[in-house]
Amino acid sequence: MKNMLKIKKAGLLLLILIGVAAKSAYSVTLYMAVNGKDSNSGTKEAPLATLAGARDKIRALRNAGNTESVQVIIADGKYFMKEPVTFTPQDAGTSTTSVTYIAEKNAKPVFYAGAEIKGLEAVNSHLWRVLIPEVQRYGWNFEQLYVNDHRAVRAMFPNHGFFHPKSVTETVVIKGKESTPELAIQKITLLPEQAALFNSLPEADLENAVVTFYHKWDNTRKRIVHYSAKDTAFYVTGQGMKFWNKLDAKTLFTVENLKAGLDAPGEWYLEPSGYLYYGPKEGETIANTTCYAPVSDKFMIISGTKDKKVENLHFENLGFSVAGYKMPAMGNDPMQGAAFVEATIMADYATKIEFLNCEISHTGSNAIWFRKDCSYSSVKHCYLHDLGAGAVKIGEVKLPAGNENTSHIIVDNNIVRNGGYVFPCAVGLLIFTGSDCELTHNEIADFKYSGISAGWVWGYGNSTAKRNKIDFNHIHHLGWGVLSDMGGVYTLAPSEGTTVSNNVIHHVYSATYGGWGLYTDEGSTGIVMENNVVYACKSSAFHQHYGKDNIIRNNIFYNQILAQLEASKAEIHTGFQFTNNIICYSQGNLTGIRWDKCNFITDYNAYWDTRTKDIMVATQTFKQWQEAGKDVHSIIADPKFVDAAHLNFKIGNKSLLNKIKFKPFDYSHAGVYGDEAWKELAKFDVNLAKQFDAIVEQAEGKQIDYNAGL
Repeated sequence: MKNMLKIKKAGLLLLILIGVAAKSAYSVTLYMAVNGKDSNSGTKEAPLATLAGARDKIRALRNAGNTESVQVIIADGKYFMKEPVTFTPQDAGTSTTSVTYIAEKNAKPVFYAGAEIKGLEAVNSHLWRVLIPEVQRYGWNFEQLYVNDHRAVRAMFPNHGFFHPKSVTETVVIKGKESTPELAIQKITLLPEQAALFNSLPEADLENAVVTFYHKWDNTRKRIVHYSAKDTAFYVTGQGMKFWNKLDAKTLFTVENLKAGLDAPGEWYLEPSGYLYYGPKEGETIANTTCYAPVSDKFMIISGTKDKKVENLHFENLGFSVAGYKMPAMGNDPMQGAAFVEATIMADYATKIEFLNCEISHTGSNAIWFRKDCSYSSVKHCYLHDLGAGAVKIGEVKLPAGNENTSHIIVDNNIVRNGGYVFPCAVGLLIFTGSDCELTHNEIADFKYSGISAGWVWGYGNSTAKRNKIDFNHIHHLGWGVLSDMGGVYTLAPSEGTTVSNNVIHHVYSATYGGWGLYTDEGSTGIVMENNVVYACKSSAFHQHYGKDNIIRNNIFYNQILAQLEASKAEIHTGFQFTNNIICYSQGNLTGIRWDKCNFITDYNAYWDTRTKDIMVATQTFKQWQEAGKDVHSIIADPKFVDAAHLNFKIGNKSLLNKIKFKPFDYSHAGVYGDEAWKELAKFDVNLAKQFDAIVEQAEGKQIDYNAGL
């Protein structure tokens, strides 16, 4: 009898769903609302409550044999998630039908992988607190906090800038078989003022302290395992240092998760007892403050199999906010691009997955990763910001097996901004092994490392990162003097068919070397870089470490700080062709490291130094350079830009165009497109731009005249 009742109920549910479908353009329409229940039928009058509940209803339909399209309409409001929702092939569409989760008209529902914290009370005029019983009861030890729609700062030293050690030494414990020791202890010896600070800290503070090291293109995050006042040093442990990127006296570092560090507005600290402390900023009151902490690191997992992919799954007009990241017990050893750090939305074995007009913010990790064997998917018109790492990653870190490569992913017309808060070495948009992908018309700004990275093989070995389009992006304000060896666009490996074109790249400033606009690194091959505008970068507009058969043509390179052009490694083969470019500058040198030593073809370029006509190529005069067979048809001539100070690079010198065969292009198309509100949102904060300029001027020891507005 019970089984008969279950069958009748299942049949009744199916009839209700089919009845709802008749009223929709979709075969089935379900509804979600914050006051819904997952035991409801999913009608507008009896809505569901969660993504998991809607998924389960769709799964029931699929199990009942219904494979038609489903639309889930989600009402306005805040939806709190205790764990990520997993979507499998039976929860999605087919090759001809789809499942779409979409906001109700004029609504903007937001899904939180976190919880709101209420009950703050004043300790004094500069400090609030609240007891969170779940910290001790359930071990809820979150590492990020978001207050009034901003990321709060975990209590730290120093409040501004960085420390750097007096010295670093390493003791190898287990050598292992790899070049990097399997286990080692690093001793970080402190300068006197740092030692004085450490000596003043309570021992309990240091037990939970986390150190973030910033070294070259990487960062390392470790817990302090011991502090010795006698040695004026602290110790961390984990993998041995990589010989090509060690910790040393030039390494920057900060120390966080210290109660004693609660000395500035906007900082927070969570005691093991469960007390959360927060120092309010000017204008914040308990009454007008909202506070969220993450309970999960992910919003969703899209998980197919080699034999059956998740297919035709769409998300539109939805917000995803507040997700965390918890550092492993042994910390985070360095990895370029934060390569192995996962995302709040993970996709494996999936096709035709779409995120349209969505917002992902306040994360501890990356936003979206199309990782293993994903295809024909897209992220369009999305706002991805305040990210613990990067925005979108594509492909596997290691070369995929067989034909399981991720391909045909489109990332178009997105605002990607404010990232790398937990992993400063993260990249805005990153293609590992993916092919035939399009990264176009994106606004990418405010990262500590590269804006876009493509390719993940060092050298000329097998690579699957082919035929990718990196076009019409606006990439700027990167580095911030924190990391090095970066580019607005950074490439690796044989990448035949890849284009890097019609981008505008500017304000890339590294800590030491390597603040480049366009950067073809190890093994970059078969890449065409044309119609780009690059200005106000630290090291040069273009730099090739080593590569083969790349084409750099018809670009405008304007007024980098130290040099305009660089190359580093001489090879027997032709590294690149450099033709039909305009290079105009009023500071720094024309060429930096080894430009005159490398093997490449250069011709039909125009060079103009506003300070002199006696242009030098390293130690050679321009005439000597030409007599050596370089730039034979190139000229020294003023392009007569209409108004470079206000980014009008229209060329007034018409004769120059013919002499170097330059083809004018419209660089105003770089960046996002659409309505005025969207383009207005993409504009960079003027105060942040001033902060960036101040960092550059302090580091250079002089006022920098970019002669270019923002």
